Amino acid sequence: MIKRRLIRWALPVLLVAAAVFFIWQYTRPDPVEIVVKSVDRGTVEKIVANTRAGTVKACRRAKLSPSIGGQIAKLPVREGDSVRAGQLLLELWNDDLIAQSTLAESEAVTAKSRAKAACLEAEVAQREANRQVKLRKTGAASEEQADRAVTRAKALKANYEASKAMVHTSRARVGVARANLARTRLTAPFDGVIAEITGELYEYVTPSPIGVATPPAVDIIDASCFYVTAPIDEVDAAAITKGMPARVNLDAFGEQYFTGRVRRIAAYVLDREKQARTVDVEVEFTRSEDLSRLLAGYSADVEIILDVRADALRIPTQAILDGKRVYVYLPDQEIIGERRIEPGLSNWDFTEVVSGLQPGELVVINVDRAEIRDGAHAVVTGGNGDSTAGD
Repeated sequence: MIKRRLIRWALPVLLVAAAVFFIWQYTRPDPVEIVVKSVDRGTVEKIVANTRAGTVKACRRAKLSPSIGGQIAKLPVREGDSVRAGQLLLELWNDDLIAQSTLAESEAVTAKSRAKAACLEAEVAQREANRQVKLRKTGAASEEQADRAVTRAKALKANYEASKAMVHTSRARVGVARANLARTRLTAPFDGVIAEITGELYEYVTPSPIGVATPPAVDIIDASCFYVTAPIDEVDAAAITKGMPARVNLDAFGEQYFTGRVRRIAAYVLDREKQARTVDVEVEFTRSEDLSRLLAGYSADVEIILDVRADALRIPTQAILDGKRVYVYLPDQEIIGERRIEPGLSNWDFTEVVSGLQPGELVVINVDRAEIRDGAHAVVTGGNGDSTAGD
C-alpha cells in the first residue's frame, strides 16, 4: 500500500523534473564558442619597438663629386664594382693642369740647381774673403782688397739665401699645381662597392652651386658594416641604454630575425608636425655572417629588449582585459569564470603572471566577443594547452 503511494507521488515529480529539464535545455542560450590557451612557463621579455619603419644604413657611405667642372675623361669603374681605398673612380680632362704641374716641377728642379750653384759661389767667396783678411793683417794685401773680398762674400751669401727661398717658392708652386690636378680626380676614400654613377664618359659635369643639391657623380658604400636607425617614441626611449640587446626584422626576409645591440641613442628628440615625438636609435648587427645578406636601404623594425624573465608563469597578452582581468574556462562545469591577476613583464605576445593563476589553467583569448562574461556557458572551439610560440 505504501509502495503504491510512493509510486503515485514519485511519478508526477519525475514528470515535472523532466519537463523542467527539457524546458531549461531548450530555452537556455547556446554555449559561447571560445578559444583557450593553457597557462604555462617560459621566457617573457619586456621590449620597446620603433613607431615607424627604420632603415638599414651602411656605416660608411660617400657621395662624391668633383670640386670643379669639366669633361669626364676617365671612368674606370662601373656600378656594382668593388674598389679599394685610393683607387681612381673618375677623372676630368686635365691635360692643361698636368702640363702646369710638370712645368712647376721642372722649375723646382732648376731652382734647386741654382741654389746649389749659389751655395758653391758663396763658399768660394767666403774663403777668399778670409784669405784677404789674413793677408791684410800681415800687410801683404791692401785694405781695399780685403774689403772688396768681404763684401763680395756677403753678397754671394745673400744670393744663396735668395736662391733657397726660390726653392721653397718652387716647391709651393708644385704643391698648388698638384692640388689643382687632384681636384679633377675622384678616388675611393675607403674599400667599398660602387652603388651609383651619375654621368658617362665625355659628358660634362658641374659642381653643385651653393644651396642647390645635384646628384653625386659617384656613390660608394662600405658593404662590410651595416646598422639600423629607427625612431622610438620619446616615452620608451628613456629606458634604452647603449649596449642593450635587440632583434631586427627586415621585410625582405619575412619572419626571420637578426640579432643586434644598441650602438647609439640620438642626443635630441625629433619634433615633426602631426607626428609623435621620437628619438632615433641605432642598432648594429652582431653576427658578421649576416652582413653579406644586407643591402643599404632595406626597411627594418627593431625590438629592443629591456628586461628578460626566464621560466616565468605566462599567458598570452591578448587574454588580458583592463590590465588585470582574465577569463578562465572551467571544463568540469563548462562555464567561464572571471579572475583577477597581478601581471609582471609584458610584451605583444606574452605577459608574466605574478599571482592569480596556476599552471595548466585555461585562459580565454578571444575576449573581444560580447557574449563572454563571468558564468557564461561555453564550448571550446579553438586553441590548445600548449602556448609555446615566441620562445
